[in-house]
Amino acid sequence: MELEKIRNLSDEELIKQQAVAGEQLFRIRFQKSLGNTEGLKKLRTLKLDIARIQTVARQRTLAADKAANPVVANVAPAKSTRTARKKAKKV
Repeated sequence: MELEKIRNLSDEELIKQQAVAGEQLFRIRFQKSLGNTEGLKKLRTLKLDIARIQTVARQRTLAADKAANPVVANVAPAKSTRTARKKAKKV
């Protein structure tokens, strides 16, 4: 499945597609263990599809967390009191 198609899916559809791909991956692995070599090319594409789906899902959760908890702008750190103490001792 192409990345653009995955990005256009809703969250529920992503979960369904991941479940379907996982089921197909399981079946192909099972057939492979029995000695059936048909569909081995599909094995790699299924793994990549699952990884893409998980990546898009993670990006969405990170974006939602970032929107819910905005980052505070960088503030200058407090000035060190060490130099002030050194100057006070010299006087």
